[in-house]
Amino acid sequence: MNMNKRNFVAAGMGLAGLWTATGSSHAATQAKAPSGPTLLTISGAITQSNRGALDATIDQMMGKHGIQFDKAYALDAAALARMPAVTIKPTLEYDSKPHTLKGPLLTTVLAAAGVAAGSPVQLGLRAVDGYNVNISMADAQAYRMIVATHIDGQPMALGGLGPQWAVYDADVLPAFKDKPVKERFGLCPWGLYHIEVKKA
Repeated sequence: MNMNKRNFVAAGMGLAGLWTATGSSHAATQAKAPSGPTLLTISGAITQSNRGALDATIDQMMGKHGIQFDKAYALDAAALARMPAVTIKPTLEYDSKPHTLKGPLLTTVLAAAGVAAGSPVQLGLRAVDGYNVNISMADAQAYRMIVATHIDGQPMALGGLGPQWAVYDADVLPAFKDKPVKERFGLCPWGLYHIEVKKA
């Protein structure tokens, strides 16, 4: 799928879901809640959580995207920055040039919510515009998918490819390297803000 043709609807409905209030009535259930704005929320079959159920008033974007949960694990920029980073240099479809992307492995991010690498689960990766991809943990691990937070040494901005991009180095993966560049990244939602972990 050519992702630069996605219909960007997030601007029309607000981005309140990205900045979940950490001082809400939902107490942390196991882990410490983030001190900064939430940039990525993980829900579903998780064993660690730091926030309660979806709040229909505060979590507007998640609600409009049909996301539901009774607990979740929320990460801010500082939490993602503390994780060991991996660097990849894929050729991107937008200019057919290699770019340096950096961020933690998706499996590292999921481990914070208590989801072990190799777990037999499906992952629903959702972007701010509603674009949603399902990928197995096995494939995400085999592709060494990262949650990129930086491109070419700069933090990825909301309104660009950020604040996070679930992405792999398609140039070196047998499943993608021989495809036209515009067909390599259909499993890679930019503007990633929610991951649903689903039991297989």
